[in-house]
Amino acid sequence: MPGPRARRAPRSPCPVRPQSPPRTHLGRPTPPRRTRPHAEDCRLAPAHGQPVPRCRTGVRRRGRAGPRRGFASRARPPRHRPTRYCPRGRTASHSSAVRICVVIPAFNEERLLGRTLQAVQQASAAFLTRGWDRETIVCDNNSTDATPRIAAAAGARVVFEPVNQIARARNRGAAAATGDWLIFLDADSQPTRALFEEVARVIEAGRAIAGGCTLTMQTSHRVARWILAGWNLLSRMGGWLAGAFIFIETPAFRQLGGFNEALYVAEEIEFTQRLKRLARKAGRPIVILHRHPLLTSDRKVRLYGPGEHLRFWWQALRAPRQTMTCRDACPVWYDGRR
Repeated sequence: MPGPRARRAPRSPCPVRPQSPPRTHLGRPTPPRRTRPHAEDCRLAPAHGQPVPRCRTGVRRRGRAGPRRGFASRARPPRHRPTRYCPRGRTASHSSAVRICVVIPAFNEERLLGRTLQAVQQASAAFLTRGWDRETIVCDNNSTDATPRIAAAAGARVVFEPVNQIARARNRGAAAATGDWLIFLDADSQPTRALFEEVARVIEAGRAIAGGCTLTMQTSHRVARWILAGWNLLSRMGGWLAGAFIFIETPAFRQLGGFNEALYVAEEIEFTQRLKRLARKAGRPIVILHRHPLLTSDRKVRLYGPGEHLRFWWQALRAPRQTMTCRDACPVWYDGRR
């Protein structure tokens, strides 16, 4: 028979592991890890008259935004909601002292200037309801008809430019303006209140440095409608401004030096090129409004035949600089047909 079991020897106590050195980061001791407070510290309702217990640390849970627990939340400004005119990252400027100056160059425009000034008067309600000031300046570009008298009778301020040139007339009107924003409008175009409402929203947003709009005309000429549709597409895609309607901050216009007075036509294209460089440097875009196009006259289509238009564009393609700097080479704009 097997003998009695031998007693096992008592186990030796576990060896004490040496304490690891404190964790360090770049030679500095790492602070102890903060633990999440107990749920009952924050969930249990306190007794009557007792202060509400706060969490022990200012640690916030991962993935949650908001103020840290245990600290009084500070008052935050209202959240900016991005709009089409003022995207995220830009806040709108709500200045109540904005002054708008509408500059209209006019050369023998007695037939259409009255309707244009009446349309400007009605559309300016978009500015006046905001408490803004609006001024209309008509630059008489050496007219031989009743253009200055019609402008003065409509309440516009009339200035005179003796040299018959569109760029000079616009610059002369802008030099007399005292507003924060300039709107250049042709004498044969009629803006609407909806268009000026869009301009006002762009100005309130405080993001764009300048802008323009698409055009429309009441004509039955199919080719003219195709050309106008092509220009509107090019304007929206490339940010090109039509001379019939341009709005720009006055300091930016002064910085650019105005329109190039060496050009008799296409001065708005050269102006847009310089404006784009300034806009990129300032980090502010050029906007093209398209919801409410500007109604402009179709008299260039009615009064000038296809041969005259083709002759001009053929000369412009062959020698663009010589054509655009010569007044006699641009009869569609300067021969006085109205």
